[in-house]
Amino acid sequence: MSKKAVVLLSGGLDSATCLAIANSQGFECYCLSLDYHQRHIAELQAAQNIARSLGAKQHKTVQLDLSLFGGSALTDNNIDIPESGANPIPAGIPVTYVPARNTIMLSLSLAWAEVLGAQDIFIGVNALDYSGYPDCRGEYVKAFQQMANLATKSAVEGQTITVHAPLIDMTKAEIIALGTKLDVDYATTVSCYQADNLGHACGKCDSCRLRREGFIKADIADPTRYAN
Repeated sequence: MSKKAVVLLSGGLDSATCLAIANSQGFECYCLSLDYHQRHIAELQAAQNIARSLGAKQHKTVQLDLSLFGGSALTDNNIDIPESGANPIPAGIPVTYVPARNTIMLSLSLAWAEVLGAQDIFIGVNALDYSGYPDCRGEYVKAFQQMANLATKSAVEGQTITVHAPLIDMTKAEIIALGTKLDVDYATTVSCYQADNLGHACGKCDSCRLRREGFIKADIADPTRYAN
């Protein structure tokens, strides 16, 4: 009987690869997405398609309006999405950071895992080719796992939780190469911070730029659907 795992699925390149990895390791995957009133819903539609194509056992989308707090270009339309163009990505934590988003998503996945009797959670965070977010670092993942095993009934009773971050030390090119081997259809993924309703990418934001550079370095044709 397959072990159950909750896999956080945003609809982007990294989370799709993370789901494919969990599948390849023999887990029965339960995918969780978060509708936090981000700028577009295209990534949530992509998450549904990815979960279906990669054979997830279930896929749930939680509704939680983080735009009530704002504080991020992804949840507040009054804050512009940075478009780096040909310039280097600026140092520091960018305005696209959503306060506590990964902590919220991991907490929701922890709750579902406990109900399912699952001892494994997968999250597609990456500490190399990423946008400087503090909740994408290895020490953060380890700290959350420690908290999870202090805070849950299942862990106290001996069913401990492991938080997997298989992409944490990989470059974007390495992620793309691995996902390609695992038959991830990257044309169905949406990574852009300001994609249109059909999922077409702007090609200008930091996320688009990191994604495009990853395909170039992996020497794999970029299947991203750009608006222009």
